[in-house]
Amino acid sequence: MSTGSPSVNEQIDDLRRQINDHNYRYYVLDDPGIPDVEYDHLFRRLKELEAENPDLVTPDSPTQRVGALGDTTFDAITHRLPMLSLDNAFDEAELRDFERRIHDRLASDEAVEFVCEPKLDGLAVSLHYENGLLVRAATRGDGYIGEDITGNIRTIPSVPLRLRGKSFPKEVEVRGEVYMPKAGFEALNDALRKQGEKTFVNPRNAAAGSLRQKNPAITARRPLELCAYSVALPDEGELPSTHWDCLQEVQGWGFRINPEMSKVVGANGCLEAYEALLAKRADLPYEIDGIVFKVNRLDLQVRLGFVSRAPRWAIAHKFPAEEALTILEDVEFQVGRTGAVTPVARLKPVFVGGVTVSNATLHNMDEIERLDVRIGDTVFVRRAGDVIPQVVKVVADKRPAGAREIHLPSQCPVCDSDVIQVEGEAVARCSGGLFCPAQRKEAIRHYASRKAMDIEGLGDKLIDTLVERELVTTVADIYRLRKADLVGLERMGDKSAANLIKAIEGAKAPELWRFIYALGIREVGEATAKGLARHFGTLESLAAADEDALQDVPDVGPIVAGHVHGFFTQPHNQETIQSLQANGVSWQQELVSEDEQPLAGETWVLTGTLSKMSRAEAKDILERLGAKVAGSVSAKTSCVVAGEAAGSKLTKAQNLGVKVLDEDEFQAFLAARPTGG
Repeated sequence: MSTGSPSVNEQIDDLRRQINDHNYRYYVLDDPGIPDVEYDHLFRRLKELEAENPDLVTPDSPTQRVGALGDTTFDAITHRLPMLSLDNAFDEAELRDFERRIHDRLASDEAVEFVCEPKLDGLAVSLHYENGLLVRAATRGDGYIGEDITGNIRTIPSVPLRLRGKSFPKEVEVRGEVYMPKAGFEALNDALRKQGEKTFVNPRNAAAGSLRQKNPAITARRPLELCAYSVALPDEGELPSTHWDCLQEVQGWGFRINPEMSKVVGANGCLEAYEALLAKRADLPYEIDGIVFKVNRLDLQVRLGFVSRAPRWAIAHKFPAEEALTILEDVEFQVGRTGAVTPVARLKPVFVGGVTVSNATLHNMDEIERLDVRIGDTVFVRRAGDVIPQVVKVVADKRPAGAREIHLPSQCPVCDSDVIQVEGEAVARCSGGLFCPAQRKEAIRHYASRKAMDIEGLGDKLIDTLVERELVTTVADIYRLRKADLVGLERMGDKSAANLIKAIEGAKAPELWRFIYALGIREVGEATAKGLARHFGTLESLAAADEDALQDVPDVGPIVAGHVHGFFTQPHNQETIQSLQANGVSWQQELVSEDEQPLAGETWVLTGTLSKMSRAEAKDILERLGAKVAGSVSAKTSCVVAGEAAGSKLTKAQNLGVKVLDEDEFQAFLAARPTGG
């Protein structure tokens, strides 16, 4: 008995299934199942049916990869889980030291298994899926905040719009590298040359430029690929027990993973994998700049944890950087935000590592002396880590008779202030402080930045204009600006000027730690500024502290203490702070007594979803009470706050006998204690 012809809906579903299956075989498995002409026929038929039945079109259809012009917004996206960078190893000794640190931290000599992955030379991205559908994609950015590139990511054929199978979590984040294969890069540049347009210098720049197209249709024409390298669950959930198995699962969801990956044991296995991949490097269809080693077991990754912005369980072993010979034609000295006077080599242009290099760093005068380099010398230039050009060696027997020695200038090349070099420090510095134009722009940028005073609208180009027109010479001058000063400047109309004045007025009462961070004291980052604010409570107490008192602050050693003390004893810095006060800036005091830090020395962990406050708010309160907030549970954990849907961290805390508070108990705990302000 005939069941009749399939409905249009059934035909569309069947075509989508076939096309997605063929995409998976072609882009993920590298195993095409049908000729291109047959694939094109299926795709064309699907487009025809959807055009005839627009109400049946869905966002995850293979025909919907290229959206409207507004799909890619480049809006800021905060990563729910930070996208951390990796520490680097450049030789065998550093790799073996990495393994030693792992064994020391695990307090075990048991052999550790590593996953070895080619380090693709592209851009890291995160893809967020809900119920199997791609809903959001972002660049890595600074690791905490990236840019929304959803519209452009959707155009990449190796990115599944809907995950395959049914084993994926309800909410999952897949991370990977977007890159441009060598063949695609050459073809793109050939096309650009024929059109008389500017070409890209290397595949990585081509991939970056393609992802930043405001029109996704242009991105769709670029030969981009994505290779997944990790998976993360924004909330508690279950993953396979090893990184290797996680990647196999990700491949089953429809992602390409690198076929050159391998599993090895110990540093010796890593070194063998390194040599094997290095031998293949030139023949691979894509650019790589090294190999990444990751501890395979996820439970060991949790135990190892993180340091600063990098995991302790992974490292990138860089390949030898490409080198070339050229002539050092001159040396100029540049002045940075903190006054560092840095020698920069001006080179006879040379092609190194895919780019033409005409400038390279010489770091400092100690490095110049170590290299015994002179103007006129023939030198080896290397792009360290395939990124930063540097002079690494002098060919002494090619030195010309007229080669000139390099001397540190006695006066700043920008403001003519004295250049000083503290004994024991390699870096020389301009003494002009905020009076030096070179430092002035950078100091104002830092002061106005999001993590500092957060003056919205005061961007780099406007700061350049304000300084160049002498409307702003110190950070205090920001608060003297009037609407009439701004109207008429480039891209500054009446409304923009009014908004900026409003933002400046709104930045007159920052938290104390923000103000300390905004001052731009050497080596005082966000975390150190918070520690100083909580310890001293007032700026007056901080400014009066000697170096011994400063070292009582956690994570402040003699070097940072010296920088902080030196900053507050400089008259021009004192004058700047007084001028800020005179212009209405009054930071919030953070009076903290020992009684107000009842959790000093304790380690707390937050897990699950909190309904009455965000995790960031809970963390801030706990830190104000003196606690350290960690991301993993251990026997040293003092307490775990378990919100809704708490998972493995709660289980581990219970198994270890760690104190656990639910959200109501946590709220009651906080209500009974001050939070330091």
